[in-house]
This record gives sequence, C-alpha cells and structure tokens, in this order.
Amino acid sequence: MRKIRRDFSQLPRRENALTAPSGHKCQANVPAQHLGPPGHLAYTSRLKSPHHTPRHACYALHMLRYLALLAILASPAFAQSFGPGPFASFDLASEPILGDPHDLTIGPDNRLYVADKLNARIAVFDPETLELIEEMGAGLLPGVRDISFGPNGEVALAVSGASAVAVYDNIAALNEPPDIGVRASNTEGALYHSSGRIFAMASGVGALVAFDNLEPVDGVEGHLGAHDVAEALDGSIWVADNRLRRVVRYSQELELMQVIDAEKFNLVGPRYLDVTETGLLVVADQDAHRILLIDPEGPEGGTLLGVLGDGRPGIGPGKFDDPEGVAVSGNHYFISDSDNNRIVRYSVFLN
Repeated sequence: MRKIRRDFSQLPRRENALTAPSGHKCQANVPAQHLGPPGHLAYTSRLKSPHHTPRHACYALHMLRYLALLAILASPAFAQSFGPGPFASFDLASEPILGDPHDLTIGPDNRLYVADKLNARIAVFDPETLELIEEMGAGLLPGVRDISFGPNGEVALAVSGASAVAVYDNIAALNEPPDIGVRASNTEGALYHSSGRIFAMASGVGALVAFDNLEPVDGVEGHLGAHDVAEALDGSIWVADNRLRRVVRYSQELELMQVIDAEKFNLVGPRYLDVTETGLLVVADQDAHRILLIDPEGPEGGTLLGVLGDGRPGIGPGKFDDPEGVAVSGNHYFISDSDNNRIVRYSVFLN
C-alpha cells in the first residue's frame, strides 16, 4: 500500500493560548523551533507581539481561575444543586418580634408554642396566621430553649438559664412560676415522653438523663453541648448532637440504635428536630442555615430526601439565618428562623 505524505508545515496553525485580560495572550510552553520558520506569522506574533503576557503572569492567571473554580465547587449552594431539592414551599412569616427563638411545637389546643429564649417566655402563635396571640411565663424562664407536651397535657420546658427542666401539670400553669422540676446542667433539650418519663439533655456535662417520677433512673454520656431530644414513632429517642455533627437514636432504655452523621448528610450543626407522621426526620441544621428531610430507614444508614435553604444566611423565601427549631403539623413545617427573630412556615401544597 502506498504511503501518503503530507506537508503539515503549510497548514494554518491553531493558537495554543488562553485569552488574558485586555486581549493579552498567554504563551504556551512551546519551543521556538516548533512555531514555524522565521518570518512565519506564528513565529513573529508569539515573540514580538506588544500584547505578549509573560509566562509567570499567565501561570498566576491560571491559578486564580483554578482557585475560583474550586471555590464554586466547594460552596454549599453548588453542592446542593446536585442533591435533593426543596421538599416544601415558603408560605408565611411572622413579624420579627421574637428574641432568638429556639424549639417550637404544636400544643394539644392546636396552637403554636415557641421557646422565645432572649425574652424568657413562651410565645404562642396562631398557626394559621402566625400572629402572636399570647405570651406565657414572661420573665420567669431565663434562656428557655425547648418545650414538650406530655401524653395528658403536661408540659416540660428546658430552661437553660436555671440549668433545669421545669415541669407543669397543664398549659395554664405556664403563667405561674415553676415549682417542680429536675436539675440538668445547661439543659438545651427536654422531652415529655409518651411513657410519662422525662428525658433531659444536660448539655453542660454531655449527658442524656431519663427521669421517672422526677427521679433520675438512667443516663448516657458523650453528648457535650447537644440540644434536642425528640420521640420517634416507636418510642425511641432522637438526640441532635450538634458538636459532633450527628443525630443519634436510642431505645427507651438508652441503648444505642443508630447514628446519622456528617459524612453522609453534610451536617454542620444540627440543633432541634421533629418527626413526621410517617417517621421521617426534619432537622434544623443551624450552622448550615438549612432544614433537612431525612428518611432514617433508608439504605446504608438513611436517605436525604430534601433540603430547604441554600447554605448561606439570609432572609426571604428559601433563606434562613441560623434556624434552630422545627415543628411539623400535617403538610406544614414551622421553623424558628432564629437570627431573623421570627417564625416561618413552609408547606406542601396538594392539588
């Protein structure tokens, strides 16, 4: 077979360059003898152009572009764009009349109860309008963080400023100074369990403690600074362990059952959570300025189903600033938008 020879020296040459600012060209690292004979357009333009950019400047330009690309790829918003999207839509916001609100819950009377930390009170809202309709215990609850209702209408409040869980027989008693409680160092979370037991997160010493008839009966350590304690559908206990960037599940006897950690879910600082009527977790990941919907029964330790928030602090639809608490009621998600000092509602609209 006859070989075909072709003279490539006469073919047009493609510039091996990146455009620099102001029309400059970054010279590729190509020896002069490969640029064509003297007098060739490629030779003269690369060696004599007044717009030639020195090699060290081009290297710096390439590195800046590379670093900018890494910054984009590393941003929470970019990462989230490839993950699950929002699981609900912004619906309503209260006026910014609270002081760093923490956890919240729907009471037995279908009103929304909010632990209003800096105002040392429980703020009561109409869940339909998010208007403040009442305040309870004003000035009596220093640093109140959490509120939980018992099976018969009892109330437990995590009062961090008193290092105690205050216990009341009913809602009306919230307007009186608490006279019954249990000690729990710098407590951030309280759960009045359906069994009648009280579970308190003694955050100052990192212990989850179970109380029966106001007497400590069991406990587990290793949760320094942890926040919420919430009940799963089967009666097991969920703990929002923010310092270790995880959510931990215990049996009622405080035997470890499950760990949902940062490696899979990119948790940054989970504070409070709630459990839906189907057993899903709704987690306020405060330090990431977002809310996560997690199926704890998903494969390989759980599945991330959706995210609210873009990972950056802000105000407005799809934005939060250090959200602390979350409460679920039907197709509504109530969120403490803490550093914006308000409550917001997100909803799933069904046709």
